[in-house]
Amino acid sequence: MKNLRGLSQQQLHDLMIALGEPKYRAAQIYEWIWKKHVGSIDDMSSLSKALREKLKAQYYIPKVRIHHTQHSQDGTIKNRMVLHDGHFIESVLIPTEKRMTVCVSSQVGCSLSCKFCATGYLPRKRNLDFDEIVDQVTAVNEQALQHYGKGLTNIVFMGMGEPLLNYKNMMLAIERITSPECLGMSPRRITVSTAGVVKMIRQLGTDAVRFKLALSLHAATDFKRNEIMPINETNHINELVDALNYFYQMTKNEITFEYILFKDFNDTLKDAEDLVKLYRRVPVDLVNIIEYNTVEGVPFTKPDESATEQFMQYLESKRVNARLRRSRGKDIDAACGQLANVDHPEVAKIQA
Repeated sequence: MKNLRGLSQQQLHDLMIALGEPKYRAAQIYEWIWKKHVGSIDDMSSLSKALREKLKAQYYIPKVRIHHTQHSQDGTIKNRMVLHDGHFIESVLIPTEKRMTVCVSSQVGCSLSCKFCATGYLPRKRNLDFDEIVDQVTAVNEQALQHYGKGLTNIVFMGMGEPLLNYKNMMLAIERITSPECLGMSPRRITVSTAGVVKMIRQLGTDAVRFKLALSLHAATDFKRNEIMPINETNHINELVDALNYFYQMTKNEITFEYILFKDFNDTLKDAEDLVKLYRRVPVDLVNIIEYNTVEGVPFTKPDESATEQFMQYLESKRVNARLRRSRGKDIDAACGQLANVDHPEVAKIQA
């Protein structure tokens, strides 16, 4: 059995001819899949029963389903989603006055082992297929309409996994999401976050993508970044600088630095000075300073308010466009770095 959603429009045309059906059926099927987001061939009610039976003999639709939902006091909604093979991922709806943002996952688990991130303590099981990424968006879009009366305005690839290590499926998902035949969202409202895969950042530039890029930086020197992000040992900061400058040169898209503050690790004025130096080497639009969210078994804590304030004041004094981002969904483990499905018995627990 093959995934029907893996077929292009041309392949659907060819399939209809092979099945002795009119070509226009291909357009109907495509609309059922990508515009109406059906979860079953049986739901394609405009097709004859005979055609549906022919399709079901060879194809199926492995729809991602919401398995469990948690609601935060601040309005954030975390969804545990189950895939066709029983694996779990998490997606988060983050509502604000002006935006409805979904944070999507790109892999089951993660291979990068960042020391502060809950997902980094889970083994990477597999990449998500492009349609599984789209499913997260369409499901949470329906959720936003249901709970808040308005659909999604923004998408961030900041959930479980490293999106640039699932490059093909990420790109196909964004192609579908931005297509008028699917959700028709502007690529300018999509941000892809990476821990710093130099080769693939350059590939984004070569491919002239239209979405925004965020670098999960969290330390501005190789020495400190190596301690918390093993990927930096083979993707050094100087290489990242070159890749980011190439990306900007080729796309002129916005670049953001994400910087989580950890107490007594990267929160001193010397750390802020190092961050300013790095900021001036890349055309960064914004530096997001993020408060750390506790992960059980992980030896990091957030700084005192006074240390955070001093850090922010230093950046402002050096005319860095920086914003302190307060966490959303902390009470349901939906905040930055907390996605790991750890509350489900079938999923691997974090080992300190």
